[in-house]
Amino acid sequence: MGMTSEFKEFAVKGNVMDLAVGVIIGGAFGKIVDSIVGDLIMPVVGKITGGLDFSNMFIGLNNQAAGLTLVEAKKAGAVFAYGSFITAVIQFAILAFIIFLMVKQMNKLKSAAPPPATPEDVVLLREIRDSLKK
Repeated sequence: MGMTSEFKEFAVKGNVMDLAVGVIIGGAFGKIVDSIVGDLIMPVVGKITGGLDFSNMFIGLNNQAAGLTLVEAKKAGAVFAYGSFITAVIQFAILAFIIFLMVKQMNKLKSAAPPPATPEDVVLLREIRDSLKK
């Protein structure tokens, strides 16, 4: 079997295609979560905490002047951007919680599915067994 045909067989398998679809949807879902955290949750958290802007929380490692934005401080040198880390942790927690809910719902749907029907030959054999017991 040639390398081309082996690759074609590998690429067309159901698991590979499912993985590709999952990665693409996961990337798009990640952008949605980024927007939810950055545009909806973090402004509310900032309002609750008295106007804190986590995206611009950093410690300048090259004696950057106070009052700079994170982008400006990064241009001036290295920074310890703990605000970005806090935002990433919140994004992870939200994403993990949503995936947990999705898996929980899928498990619930799987358990709610009716058991598969017993094959006809098995039913017939059971009837024969039961009639022989009489």
